Amino acid sequence: METGPEPFILGNLPRADYSYPSSKLLQIVRPCRSEAVSGTFAHELKKAAVMSRGTPEQVLKSIVDGINTGNLDAHMTLYESDAAFASQPGSLAHGVPGVRESLAAFIAMKGTLDLKVTRVPEAGGLALVAGAWSFTGTGPDGAAVTLTGHNADVLRRQADGSWRFVIDNPWGTD
Repeated sequence: METGPEPFILGNLPRADYSYPSSKLLQIVRPCRSEAVSGTFAHELKKAAVMSRGTPEQVLKSIVDGINTGNLDAHMTLYESDAAFASQPGSLAHGVPGVRESLAAFIAMKGTLDLKVTRVPEAGGLALVAGAWSFTGTGPDGAAVTLTGHNADVLRRQADGSWRFVIDNPWGTD
């Protein structure tokens, strides 16, 4: 009896790109017997579904999902290698190490991020994503933290059609 692809198909791909649309992932999974979809494969499938990059709006939804689940590694796949992140108004972290460090501090607050995208003008393979967000979490001292802002983010369309952050500016013009 044929059981379909091995359950670790995505997990074994070196530096796999997890930007598959959900419909494609279902085509990969459907042929598998249910008992075969477990462990690493199920983890990679969940990570791929969470970190969708098909449209600028999906990238921002993935940011929310990444912050809310605390999945920093998957979250980092949403950034270009030389991206910048505004960790606070007037302060930019550059490159993957700087962005990772800034986001790790944010994720450490184990909070909830809510975001509403309000505009997404696109031109020349770039998108400017504007929106309003709020975050509630717990600071290092145990005190409640509440933050709000208006983001102005720049994303670039990649060769595979996905989108990634060039500039992640949660403070926008605030």
